[in-house]
Amino acid sequence: MNNKTYLYGRNPIIEALREGKGVEKVFVSFNASGDGINKIYTIAKSNSVQIVKYDRRKFSELEKKAGIPARESQGVIAQRELIKFTALEHLLDLNIKTGYNPVIVALDGIEDPHNLGAIARSAECSGARGLILSTRASAPVTPTAVKASAGALESLRTAKVENLSSALEEAKDEGWWIVGADLGAENSYTDSIYDKPIVLVIGSEGKGIRPQIRQKCDHLVQIPIIGKTQSLNASVSAGVILFEILRQS
Repeated sequence: MNNKTYLYGRNPIIEALREGKGVEKVFVSFNASGDGINKIYTIAKSNSVQIVKYDRRKFSELEKKAGIPARESQGVIAQRELIKFTALEHLLDLNIKTGYNPVIVALDGIEDPHNLGAIARSAECSGARGLILSTRASAPVTPTAVKASAGALESLRTAKVENLSSALEEAKDEGWWIVGADLGAENSYTDSIYDKPIVLVIGSEGKGIRPQIRQKCDHLVQIPIIGKTQSLNASVSAGVILFEILRQS
């Protein structure tokens, strides 16, 4: 997953450096100067952030690569993480008390960054602890996903795993109950099954949850559809179920 983006402009970079927002490297144009640039040098040095000075040609190439309009960078560009990932074991730690049974959302086959962002937004708004993303079976975290999440992806704990099936097994071993959203399920999403720590698995709109992931679920639930359209958008399904879990908590 690509978890890099670029930030530009003197004041935004100063703020990001001060607040520790994942700035990894700062690129400065050779002719950039002034109080803002001096502050960036000072704060970057105190935070052990590398500063690289580029000549006009290389800096112009970086502006084009980052999609930054000419002269809007103010002579300075920062490379930063879009979000900070957390280790799966920290996300699953049941010693972290929340006052109610915790909820984590795991994504299986969600390929659209807009859907990823919208699901993250619903997860954060409903009080979910975080997300589990698979490097093989979920959309990458991109600026589009972060924007669609309205900032939720930057505040939610998010674990990135190689194998979602193994991650769900680990969750089960730690005492989590795996609930999958599935159109063919016999149980309704309103059933009283959420009295344990829950990992809610959301699959793709076209194929749903993969068979190997479905087998890991303790419960499969469905949202009744009475219209002609056969399924809900994945992010809508996630929101409906997450707020039902919250209602029952």
